[in-house]
Amino acid sequence: MLGYYFMLGVRSLRRNPLLTALMVLILAVGVAASVSTLTILHVMSGDPIPHKSERLIVPMVDNGPAENYRPGDERGDDQLSYKDAVALLASGQGERRTVIRGVGGPMEPQRKDIPVFASSGLSLTSDFFAMFEVPFKHGSAWSAADDKAGADVMVLSARLAEKLFGDANPLGQRVRFMGQEYGVVGVTAGWNPVPRYHRIIGGDGAFAEEDEFYIPFHNAIRHEMPHNGSMSCNDNRDPGYQALLDSECTWIQPWVELHSAADRAQLKAYMDAYVAEQGKLGRMPRKAPAELYNVMEWLEHRKVVGNDSRLSAMLAFGFLILCLVNTIGLLLAKFSVRAPEVGVRRALGASRKEIFTQFLIESAVVGLAGGLLGLLLALGALSLIGSVSKALEITTRMDWQMLVVTFVMSVAAAVLAGLLPTWRACQVTPAMQLKSQ
Repeated sequence: MLGYYFMLGVRSLRRNPLLTALMVLILAVGVAASVSTLTILHVMSGDPIPHKSERLIVPMVDNGPAENYRPGDERGDDQLSYKDAVALLASGQGERRTVIRGVGGPMEPQRKDIPVFASSGLSLTSDFFAMFEVPFKHGSAWSAADDKAGADVMVLSARLAEKLFGDANPLGQRVRFMGQEYGVVGVTAGWNPVPRYHRIIGGDGAFAEEDEFYIPFHNAIRHEMPHNGSMSCNDNRDPGYQALLDSECTWIQPWVELHSAADRAQLKAYMDAYVAEQGKLGRMPRKAPAELYNVMEWLEHRKVVGNDSRLSAMLAFGFLILCLVNTIGLLLAKFSVRAPEVGVRRALGASRKEIFTQFLIESAVVGLAGGLLGLLLALGALSLIGSVSKALEITTRMDWQMLVVTFVMSVAAAVLAGLLPTWRACQVTPAMQLKSQ
């Protein structure tokens, strides 16, 4: 019987073709808008590096003052001081270690046609490139010896390399940054950590742009480069660079890559022992235990998917609800003109339950047609987004879960929209219809 009603629903699409087309189009647009948003949010909130996310760990200690602190209070800042960062690098923990500190300042191009411009990048260790699997177009990362010496070397992003040197291979060339000469040792292969990695390493916002260059961490310290951003404490004094490093005001983000996820307990024991040792030296007065975050825990802790993205999802679902309201009106119009048909069927013995089932299945058929069209519109929208913004290229891929969501949302939307019109159709009085017809 359900199969028979389904065939009736397919045949009913040919009735009032303009009305049917409007319903299908309205549902398709609403579903496409919602599914496109869901796909983007799914990518942004998913695991950006699933094959090693359990092994990439952010270790954090609490450097806050003891005043007004109660055990269990949240840590004030997601940062390490310079002392803690250097100690972690020297600890030998894990397979690789890096610390990340933002730097920024004037870049002085050799080309006379380009004026001095502001540029921002990261100071870090060479392990960073292997940890986050950064591809190279030219050259490679600097050596461990360069890390230790704080050598004047630099890795350029593909975008900055093209801006400074055009299509030429810049390896061995010199660039001048903040008054210092740097030798170019590598160029990333258009590596854009948006949205995959930049969210992990602390980019400003979910759609932040790629950093323009990378230099050794100890180089930035040796040249006394200020942090590119606000410090973690509200101190407007200028105590001198070394005093600033000795304080707890320098924002540095650490990462440790473990040999396996099972080594996490060993790292936790080391960090807790480190906190206890520093407490004996008069530091870390809160004596709070160290905290470890893997990639997904870190993204959740940092609330990477911001309110703007959630607001976009709410707007998309709001638009779907608006489409439902319009679909209800169109279904009421479609079913109301079939009152004589319902009256005849009731007079021939059809129950209200059978009428209800038939019309509800017809609504579901409309939703299925809207889902197919909505899927095509969603794929088109995601492709358009990907072509406009390379940063969102990955969102053009819709996985099977999104395919299921598309059809479920479309059919569910049509069925919900058809509840009231179907109930109204069941209330037809057979005697009145037979008399009037």
